[in-house]
Formats: sequence, structure tokens, C-alpha cells
Amino acid sequence: MHFQYCPHCGKRLVLKEIGDEGRIPYCEQCRVPLWDMFTTSVICAVVNEKKEVALIRQVYVSASTYVCVAGIMKLGESAEETVRREVEEEIGQTVENVKYIRSYPYGKKEMLMLGFRADVKKRDLILSGEVDSAQWFSSEEALGKLREGSIAWQLVREVLDGMRQEKK
Repeated sequence: MHFQYCPHCGKRLVLKEIGDEGRIPYCEQCRVPLWDMFTTSVICAVVNEKKEVALIRQVYVSASTYVCVAGIMKLGESAEETVRREVEEEIGQTVENVKYIRSYPYGKKEMLMLGFRADVKKRDLILSGEVDSAQWFSSEEALGKLREGSIAWQLVREVLDGMRQEKK
């Protein structure tokens, strides 16, 4: 989100030099800089004890490829809490272990996605209303179900590479 007006008082912002940050939108009335904002979300490679990966299909995202479980962080919620909530809500799995992998800037949607591996004990997938289908895929199949180069693909690739390193 790019501010042009102060969200507190409604006054039009001016550009002001702020330290080494450069020219930042600034409210002269409230005396506050207003940096561009982005939404923070999580994206999860859900892995069970058989090293299978749960992927979901949401038609509003793509009718042809699968994606990883993902969701927006709520105010007052940690990223790890968001992982547990989203995995439970979207596919009915209880997360036993959460491991941070890395962050993925997603400029197209002005979003920062925090990537995690979410370990679960395999149960039947119970879908929320926003998930059209979901399936467990072997680690060999999972990457082929995702759009190559996408954030989900990058995350699953990194998680699978990490699991191979754990075996050594």
C-alpha cells in the first residue's frame, strides 16, 4: 500500500528526507513518516511422516496447478501460530513441528510470504470451503504438481532438498 494521505488525519502527505531511507511520505500534521506497507502471510510445505507433501487446489488461484497451504497473518498472531491455524483450517491437519525456511517477496500482490515446513502425522484431508481439492503427493511427484518457479515450487524444492540432506 502506497500512502498519499495520512490515515490518521487525512492530510495530503509530502515527501521528506528521512535519514538514510531517502524521501518518504510524511504527514506534517501528525509528524509521522508513512512507509509503504505490505501484507505478511505464510506459505507452508505440509509434510507427513512418510515424506509426502500435501498440496491444495483453489480454482480462484489456478484451475490447472496445485499450490501450498497459505494464509494471511492476523493482528497479534505469530507466524508460527498462523501456520498452525491455516493448516488446520484448510486441510484439517494438526501441525506438530514448524520450521522456518525463508521469506519470499511477492510484489505482484504487495505481499511478503514467510515460508515454513509444517510437519504433521498423516490423516485424511478435511477441506475448508476455500479449498476445492487436496491430495498427498510423494516427494518425487510434488514438484511436478506446482507451477515451476512459483513461490510454492521454490519452497517445496527447498524443503525436499533439506530432507535429502537430513538423510546423509
